[in-house]
Amino acid sequence: MTGTAAQKGTIYGVGLGPGAVDLLSVRADRLVRNARHVAFFRKAGRPGKARQIVADLLPAAAVEFAMEYPVTTEIPLSDPRYAEVLSAFYEICTARIRSLSEAGEDVIVLCEGDPFFYGSFMHLYRRLHTDYPVEVIPAITGMSAAWTATGQPITWGDDTLSVLMGTLDEAELSKWFAETDAAVVMKIGRNLQKIKRALITVGRMEEAFMVECAAMPTQKVCRLVDYDNNRAPYFSIIILHGQGRAP
Repeated sequence: MTGTAAQKGTIYGVGLGPGAVDLLSVRADRLVRNARHVAFFRKAGRPGKARQIVADLLPAAAVEFAMEYPVTTEIPLSDPRYAEVLSAFYEICTARIRSLSEAGEDVIVLCEGDPFFYGSFMHLYRRLHTDYPVEVIPAITGMSAAWTATGQPITWGDDTLSVLMGTLDEAELSKWFAETDAAVVMKIGRNLQKIKRALITVGRMEEAFMVECAAMPTQKVCRLVDYDNNRAPYFSIIILHGQGRAP
């Protein structure tokens, strides 16, 4: 997948789905198998989950660009330095991808889940799409795999579904849990105990499920009341099912 010197290469944000390689779309599979330049995010010192998902699909000759986050939880989200450090990081990543495109090379950016659903690719897209050809390949989201893993429909009839971040304050979480029919809670980690307290406050703790690593070989599903860990791993989602009309 190359272009001429006068033609910019296309940047593909390729959604890989929740983690199982056989849940990739046909288009994503084709792009990954034919990649010449592959970029992916990862935590420093880690192989990168997106890279692991497609490890057996990537051509041996593909040139890889690992984009290592300078911070994850080391600086609080509320600290102005957090945005400054990440902004500089995304600018560096964008510059590398931009130079490849200007040389006529296509670039595959591997994205866990769907590229436009809370993914880091969005930060690259915002900096690239007005001046460079960018194509986004949608995918199954992690939350879809999570509620499927519980063996129950997430919504019925006229149920409303809310997608919430565990980083919200406790009062805000309680408000949403009280008002919505069904909910998906992401970014759990060290926010787990706060989320539990919010569910208890509105009397919905017994309804909640914890799903770790949905659709991956290490998938675990249990009721949240039976989950004993003090915090949850990165790929964890809490599910509250709707109970609306079912004819």
